[in-house]
Amino acid sequence: MNIESMRIALQGLLANRLRSALTTLGILIGVAAVIVLVAVGNGSAVAVQNQIEGLGTNTLTISAGGFGFGPGGVGRRGTTSQRISLTAADVKALSDKQNAPDITEVAPSVRAQAAGAYEGATYTPGEFIGTTANYAKIRKYEVAQGKFFTNDDEEEHRKVVVLGATVVKNLFGDNVDPVGLSVRFGGSTFRVVGVLQSKGTNGMQDQDDIVFAPISAVQDSLTGASSGYDTVTVQTVTADRTDAAEAEILAVLASNHKLTVSTASTSFRILNQASLLETSAESHRVFTVLLGAVAAISLLVGGIGVMNIMLVTVTERTREIGIRKAIGARRSDILGQFLVESVLLTVVGGAFGVAAGLAGSHFRIVGIKPVVAPYSVALAFGVAVLVGLFFGMYPANRAASLRPIEALQYE
Repeated sequence: MNIESMRIALQGLLANRLRSALTTLGILIGVAAVIVLVAVGNGSAVAVQNQIEGLGTNTLTISAGGFGFGPGGVGRRGTTSQRISLTAADVKALSDKQNAPDITEVAPSVRAQAAGAYEGATYTPGEFIGTTANYAKIRKYEVAQGKFFTNDDEEEHRKVVVLGATVVKNLFGDNVDPVGLSVRFGGSTFRVVGVLQSKGTNGMQDQDDIVFAPISAVQDSLTGASSGYDTVTVQTVTADRTDAAEAEILAVLASNHKLTVSTASTSFRILNQASLLETSAESHRVFTVLLGAVAAISLLVGGIGVMNIMLVTVTERTREIGIRKAIGARRSDILGQFLVESVLLTVVGGAFGVAAGLAGSHFRIVGIKPVVAPYSVALAFGVAVLVGLFFGMYPANRAASLRPIEALQYE
């Protein structure tokens, strides 16, 4: 493949500009599709990981998951099944460093359904959570206006609330500072002490459609104090100690409720944010690979288009091949000429495809901000070049195999 082969190949492509452009378009679409779709998959993974990390990777959420057995042990005569719930005794035991040295913070919570009302406007928040003051620290909630309620508010059973941005908009409208105002929830009057910094949507729900209040006030006014806690959220010393903390939690709950550890593991559900992050990352890797594979099919179709055009080119230039062979061109010269021509088609298409893919990745797609993976650019362009070689080999070999006398007699 010398300079002369390059010159002849380029002349051949320029002689049929429209046909060459349409052929490169197929490669362009394939390369751009691979880059954009992999970027979408990568962007989706990054968004979900950021959302999970925003809730804290060193947190565990405990909830009652089923029925346990009374004293006497599982399977023994005389025992009866009973509904297991999380209690204040569980929270106290989990807060004890001797029982759970890997846990730094513990926050019980209850959920209520309560419509809010303010000066004729009504709105029911997606979530109304009664909890303790350290919940905001564990879940990394920031306050944009006012403050989060305090331990003193919880101990004194004060009816105060911290509102999400969506709740504020629906109850108070735009450009209104609700801090200090009173709003009714479920027939009780609560004073607004803070507004949360917006977190936006996580793809499934609006994270700003939420209300927080002291757990004591919620139990007094909305849920009652006898039903136990819906969940208990704990924070571990570091993200890599979540598994150790989970084992400590099961041991504490088993001891408190007179269960075996294996029974406690089925009676309580423990959501591990670190494990959730790993699982999410793995599922998104599979999703991204599938997207890339689907996009790669268009590259294959583009390659078939290259072979088709090169076969047509060989047929059209049969007499030219015969003349070149008659004046001394070797088989390798003819082979190189048509191989270079097919590779040039895919290189040009690949280069424009990379540019189109990078440009397309700057726009949101189905609500996702694509994140370009550098490997996808190199892979898509490299595959495009290989496609040119692979699908150009048969037409080039066919051209090189023509006998001069037969090529000269071709009409």
